Amino acid sequence: MNAAAPEGGQRRLRAGVIGLGWAGQQHVAAYAADPAVDLVALSAMEEHLLERFGTEHDVPGRYRDWTQMIAEAELDVVSIATPTFLHEPMAIHALGAGVHVLTEKPMAQTGEAAARMVAAAQQAGRVLDVSFNHRQRGDVTALKDVVDSGVLGKLYYAKTGWIRRQGIPGLGTWFTKAESSGGGALMDIGIHMLDMALHLLGEPAVTAASASTHAEFGPLGRGGSGFGVSQVEEGAPFEVEDLATAFLRLDGGGTLLLESSWAQWIPHDLCYVTLYGADGGATIEWGGDPAHPHQEITVWTEVAGMPAELQPVVGEDGHHAAAVASFLQHVASGDAAAHDGSLALRRARVLDACYASAKAGTEVSVAH
Repeated sequence: MNAAAPEGGQRRLRAGVIGLGWAGQQHVAAYAADPAVDLVALSAMEEHLLERFGTEHDVPGRYRDWTQMIAEAELDVVSIATPTFLHEPMAIHALGAGVHVLTEKPMAQTGEAAARMVAAAQQAGRVLDVSFNHRQRGDVTALKDVVDSGVLGKLYYAKTGWIRRQGIPGLGTWFTKAESSGGGALMDIGIHMLDMALHLLGEPAVTAASASTHAEFGPLGRGGSGFGVSQVEEGAPFEVEDLATAFLRLDGGGTLLLESSWAQWIPHDLCYVTLYGADGGATIEWGGDPAHPHQEITVWTEVAGMPAELQPVVGEDGHHAAAVASFLQHVASGDAAAHDGSLALRRARVLDACYASAKAGTEVSVAH
C-alpha cells in the first residue's frame, strides 16, 4: 500500500475487494499498483487468502464478513468478485453506503436483478461498472479504431464466439448450479463476446433473440477444466447449458450470431469476432494450442479499386488492470449518472431473452 499522495496532493481513493478467487486477485493487484489508490480492505471466506494477499500488499483491513468491511473500512470504491448470485445484494448494500462499485461479469443472474442494481446506483449517485476485461484487449482496441475510421462502411452483420475444448469451470460448484450462476457458458463466457461485438458495432440495440441451449458434456461429468472425466458432486447436478447459440436482431436491420461453449469436440479453444461491412470486413481471432497460441487481426477492403488486406497495429492487452483503471476514471469524472451500469444492464436483458427463447423454442423480444 502506497503512503505518498499522488501529484497534485489530492486524497487517494480508499479501495476494497470482496472475493479473492482468480478474478478478485486481479482487482487486488490493480488497486495495489495504482498510486492514486490505497488498498485498505479485503473480504473473503478463506482465511489463507486473506492472510496471503493482505500480507503481500500490506492491507490493514481483513474481513470474513463483507458487511462489516463496508461498515468499518470507510471505502470510496469496492470491487465485487464473488459468485454471480451475490453481486446484486453486495452492490446494492455498498451503493447504499455511498461506495462506488465495480462488479465482475456477469452483472447479475437476471436482467431484473441488474435493473435493481442500476436503480440503486442512480438513487445513491454513485458509479456502478461491470468488469468486461476482454474489451481491453489490444486487438479489440485496434479493430474499434478501424471501425471508427469508416474503412468498413456500414456494418450489417457480425459473428462472434468463444468455444472451449474442455473448460467447464468447477463441475458441481456454483458455476454449474442455476440458482447461483444464472446460466452456463452463455452467462460465463458468451457475455464477453456479446460485449465485445456490440462495442465494436457501435452499441446497436438488440431487439430480438432466437437461441438454443444444450447440455451434452456436463451432465455426464465430462468437459471439466481438469483432465479426463470429472466426478459430479453428489447432490449438485449440472443444471445449466454447456453450449448456447443465438441469432440476434439489431436495431437498424443488422444481425449478430453468438455462440459460446464450455466443452466441444474441437482441437483447441477458439475466440473470434468477425465484422461484415458494406466497404470491408474484419476479424480478430485468438486461441489454439496453449503451447503455441495464435492471435490474428485482419481487415479486408479495397484501395484504389484493388482488393487489399490490412494488418492494423495492435497494442498491449489491458486485462483487468485496464478495467479497474476505467472504473476509477469514471469515479474521478464525477459524472456518476453516465456510468450507472445501464450498458451492462442491456447485456443482461439480451441474455434473459436468449434463455427465454431457448426455453420457448421461438424468437423472443428483448426488454428495454
